[in-house]
Amino acid sequence: MKSSKSEVRASFHKIPRLRFLPGQKLTSYSGLVIFQALFAKLALKDKLRRCVSSGRKHLIYGPASSLMLVVLLLLLGFRRLRDLDDCREDPILARILGLRRLPDVSTVSRHLARLEPHELSELREHCIRGPVLDRLQAEGFARVTLDFDGVVQTTSGHAEGTAVGFNRKRKGARSYYPQFCTVAQTDQFFDMNHRPGNVHDSNGADEFMGACFSQVEQRLPGVQLESRFDSAMFNEVVFLTMAEHDVEFSCSVPFARFPALKQLIESCEQWRTIDSTWSYFETSWKPKSWDDSFRVILVRKRRPVRRRGPLQLDLFVPLDHEYEYTAIATNKTTTAPNVVEFHHGRGSQEKLFGEANQNAALSVVAGKRLTTNQAFTIMSMLAHNLSRELQMAAQRPQRTTLPSRIAHWAFLSLGTLRQRFLHRAGKLTCPQGELTLTMNANPSIEAELRHYLNSLTCSPQLLTSPSS
Repeated sequence: MKSSKSEVRASFHKIPRLRFLPGQKLTSYSGLVIFQALFAKLALKDKLRRCVSSGRKHLIYGPASSLMLVVLLLLLGFRRLRDLDDCREDPILARILGLRRLPDVSTVSRHLARLEPHELSELREHCIRGPVLDRLQAEGFARVTLDFDGVVQTTSGHAEGTAVGFNRKRKGARSYYPQFCTVAQTDQFFDMNHRPGNVHDSNGADEFMGACFSQVEQRLPGVQLESRFDSAMFNEVVFLTMAEHDVEFSCSVPFARFPALKQLIESCEQWRTIDSTWSYFETSWKPKSWDDSFRVILVRKRRPVRRRGPLQLDLFVPLDHEYEYTAIATNKTTTAPNVVEFHHGRGSQEKLFGEANQNAALSVVAGKRLTTNQAFTIMSMLAHNLSRELQMAAQRPQRTTLPSRIAHWAFLSLGTLRQRFLHRAGKLTCPQGELTLTMNANPSIEAELRHYLNSLTCSPQLLTSPSS
């Protein structure tokens, strides 16, 4: 309906007088009621208590409440524990935690620092791996793809357990270098192996991979496991771990360690075409010190713009003006183009890391104590996984299994969820004894909130329109 100019325009210039009154029950995060329903469905609060509350039931604020509060802060976009001071008066946060008053920052930090190693293991098992396996079991996927890679967590201080290692962005800075396992089908974190920043990518990789595969095999018998990883983990021990668990894998082969690969590429006269950009040829090959050979696919990619100027040749890496080359080792028996697409699909893990770094503070070193930082990283993983679980609970998969193993759902990022409905102003009232959260009318937001609440099996009376 078209409106007149007088109905739209107004002359408001006066700056209003500010008043700050206690006890107003105003919230800036009305959309958290959706995650409150998700927490109830997953029994997240009970799981946290079972993991970390042993011997601490006498405390006014338990460590489970502190961990839940950290998850809420990460969902809302805060990146430091100190940011709690900016939202401690919000009634929704206290109501979700079952508290009348939120703990101080020092209390939360103290709880994180005093966690024991076995409690951190319990958190990873029951709050990270457990819900992911529940979702995989509910969906009944025939294949589960586990990707492995590390993320640098840099600090400007001297946090416990950090070390100076390879750091592309901040050379010489101390850091952690945890290795993560992610699930391609659900775009979630599955587990973490926390390490100092001066270790190689392959440090402890075989044991960590074997533990992840065993967890999935135990919970999902008969499922076909797949894995993808980069050239830093190209070694015989990792390949033997793949064979032990019957995992179909693909791995980048480092040219610098094996000059024979460059000779194979330079001697090839006939490349098979995949499309206008990609072509390949394949062979059976193994390093001289290895016992068994395996399938290797040599791939070249046509440059969008031909390289100009003189070409500085390399003793190990094949270089020319027109193409870029990669080598992929695999035990998959499908066609070479499918293997190439499968291996390149691990780029979705890089997107996952980028989103978690930006929206769930995955790269943040929260304190000086090692257990504080390990717990904070686990809560970052949990916050990301919860944003995915919320959307999977509300809609069916939109995609089938593709060669690239892209996630079966078209996920919105946590940042987008935050903008759309988490950061919504509201007021808590209790007319006629019924707790009510009132927000501004917005048909699209109302429909979205109704959809999520209904999908999480909440009572539809939790969200009522003005007319009702």
